[in-house]
Amino acid sequence: MQADETANMAQDRREVLLDQLTDHVLTHGLADTGLRTLAAGIGTSDRMLIYYFTDKASLMTALMQHVAMRLTGALGSIADAGPRPAAQLARELPALATSAAFWPYMRFWLAIAAQAAGGDPVCRTVGESIGREFLGWIARQLSGDPAKHPQQAALLLQLIEGAILLNAIGLGDVVEQ
Repeated sequence: MQADETANMAQDRREVLLDQLTDHVLTHGLADTGLRTLAAGIGTSDRMLIYYFTDKASLMTALMQHVAMRLTGALGSIADAGPRPAAQLARELPALATSAAFWPYMRFWLAIAAQAAGGDPVCRTVGESIGREFLGWIARQLSGDPAKHPQQAALLLQLIEGAILLNAIGLGDVVEQ
């Protein structure tokens, strides 16, 4: 019983740390993901992070997945509206992705993409997983012929990613047109 309680307490503490780290990176970004910087950002030590996450790769993987999980939760209200035509989602999703409420997540996503493009294998692997999950989420929002959903979802994802990039480089007005 003692071992189970200790394991549960460790898991609970790990979840608290992930929540704090998620809040931190959504506010401050991923400019510096050194263990000491991340630890200082949430008022703990790098050794404590290693204790709960083993190494930096495990920490970053868990953190990226936690951010994605929180984003999925935030997207729940959109999913509650039910399936919609691709044309309607093409108007709604870019505006949503560049909205103030979702922009911290998109900034985080851009940072993952940039690190993946730079050769970071953790960002590449986790980024691909998150991207594919989001692609599936988009497909589930589509009404109409299910055979067309994969292609429509891919086009919508490309549209959203373009909107995010344009917004990031100061062309938000183009996204709004």
